[in-house]
Amino acid sequence: MPDVTVATTDGGPYRVSGDFLIADADGNEFAVEGEAYLCRCGQSDDKPFCDGSHNSANFDDECRAK
Repeated sequence: MPDVTVATTDGGPYRVSGDFLIADADGNEFAVEGEAYLCRCGQSDDKPFCDGSHNSANFDDECRAK
């Protein structure tokens, strides 16, 4: 089993579980232990993290493996 997993949520963020680092475009790193929810809708004021903005943005996406 992998140490880190990434899952999509219907109409919401990516859920990343495990202990990992997130690096932004400027090279700033954020250590995460446990889980983090990452924005998929592009509307979060706390990118790369989800702040729930997908709800008011009416973001609607179902992700299914094909």
